[in-house]
Amino acid sequence: MPSIRIATALLALALSVGAIAGPLATDTADARFKALYEREWDWRQREYPQLATYTGNHRHDGELGHVDEASQQRRLKDLQAFQRELDAITSDQLSPPQQINYAIYREQLANAIGSIRVRGYLLPMTSDSSFYADLIQMPESQPLETRADYDNYLKRLAAIPAYFDEHIVLLKQGVKVGMTLPQVVLQGRDGPLRNIAEGNELEQNPFYAPFKKFPATISADDATALRRDGQKVIREQVIPAYARLLKYFVGEYVPKARKTLGAYSLPDGEAYYRQQIREYVTLDLSPEEIHAIGLKEVARIRAEMEKVIKEAKFDGDFAAFLAFLRTDPQFYAKTPRELLMHASFIAKRIDGELPKYFAALPRLPYGVAPVPAAIAPYYTTGRYSPAPAGGKGAGFYWVNTWKLEARPLYALPALTLHEAVPGHHLQGALASEQGEQPPFRRYSYISAFGEGWALYAEHLGVEMGIYETPYEQFGRLTYEMWRACRLVIDTGIHAKGWTREQALALLRDNSALSEHEITTEIDRYISWPGQALSYKLGELRIRELRAKAERELGTRFDLRAFHDAVLSLGSVPLSLLDQRIERYIREAKVTP
Repeated sequence: MPSIRIATALLALALSVGAIAGPLATDTADARFKALYEREWDWRQREYPQLATYTGNHRHDGELGHVDEASQQRRLKDLQAFQRELDAITSDQLSPPQQINYAIYREQLANAIGSIRVRGYLLPMTSDSSFYADLIQMPESQPLETRADYDNYLKRLAAIPAYFDEHIVLLKQGVKVGMTLPQVVLQGRDGPLRNIAEGNELEQNPFYAPFKKFPATISADDATALRRDGQKVIREQVIPAYARLLKYFVGEYVPKARKTLGAYSLPDGEAYYRQQIREYVTLDLSPEEIHAIGLKEVARIRAEMEKVIKEAKFDGDFAAFLAFLRTDPQFYAKTPRELLMHASFIAKRIDGELPKYFAALPRLPYGVAPVPAAIAPYYTTGRYSPAPAGGKGAGFYWVNTWKLEARPLYALPALTLHEAVPGHHLQGALASEQGEQPPFRRYSYISAFGEGWALYAEHLGVEMGIYETPYEQFGRLTYEMWRACRLVIDTGIHAKGWTREQALALLRDNSALSEHEITTEIDRYISWPGQALSYKLGELRIRELRAKAERELGTRFDLRAFHDAVLSLGSVPLSLLDQRIERYIREAKVTP
């Protein structure tokens, strides 16, 4: 009997210790994990000063950072060290909220490491974005309210020559090892360089804009000194740096760029393309699987398009209908302002419908603006430009007003739903307002989720009643076909040896996109492997999850609650979205 009493007492003690040790162990693991990602976030902002500025950390506003080979390899070692620390913490040691953070953070580290390993830094630009064109937005991307702000801006301008010189060295390395953009997508991409290098009027230089008008917080004496310093740094450092890069770009890089198209032709190209797929899709799918999904979607959407043509009572075949949509003046704005007014009206119509479909709406507003003139000629048809941190700026829905004959009005509803609301602005603003999330989540963008959601938003516009004519419905289907063709084209080019002509033909024959849009888009896919896959694959997963929720919940299904559940975690890998909707379904089944 005594032994039984002792055993019982020891068991009770063990259970009580276990009850205490469990939470303590979790708290300890949570604290270790939090310390790790906070330390790495500080490291990340030091390494990437422009990211720091965007996220509201202004300690590095006078820097541009480094991109040279030594910096890349040092970052790789640092990231691998962070990864080893993370491996020492297992997910089941963490509290449920931190388990979500852990899964997202693990993917971020893996993608950052994978990108450096496949030497993605040797390709620092695509056909529609580049390190040299992105800098032109600098006056809008950092604070310019105090003398200290202007001093930082001057320092950042003065850092451009060294920043460009490091990029030139990387580009030369790429040429040496055969890791360049394809030559065919580089024609005309020197435009932003020429605008700065050959612009004769300082007043028209975009970098000079902050010196033309100062805020009231800047004294007259400071304004005079800053204007003088601004003129000096732009004339003596910025313009020569752009001229030097232009000379190398036109004289050496473009002539020596590779003649092949696909990622598989790069050094270790198969691994590079697989890394791109993993990063942008967040799923382990092979190029062959993705290609097959794309072909199936193209056939399905084509059948829906044929139905809309019949509803429009058009006298002609599919090709004739496409020609009609591409050429009839009734479908095109006559001025950039008219196009922007149409986009703004559609955006406000959608705003009025949002409360019916979403319980949680963001506080942050958005504006409608043209794509900046410096990049518009080779830029996509529209894009969302998120607000900088700090609460003193809005998000912007950019509409490309260059070449109006390539911007049909019947496509504007789908474009607006995608780029503004309930697409990128609504999703991104809600994510940024989730202040309890660590910054590595709040300021991250997972393409499969974000682009998948935005494409889902285009389809949601049908339920919202946004498409008012058969032509607008066809515009929506054209946009959906566009994203389905991406699955076929991206994998066709980068894994199956497709030619540019094959890719152009698929998009030209199956959508009403203008010839300018088609060529711009194909060059984008050629120059940016994998990213174009995220839209359709992400949208398909969201629609599959909604169908599952509707099927399992029946009359308990609430569309607003489903949407809020999808958006509740911010930008997440698709596997985590699956888990979130599974939990939503379980909870909805038992909720009165």
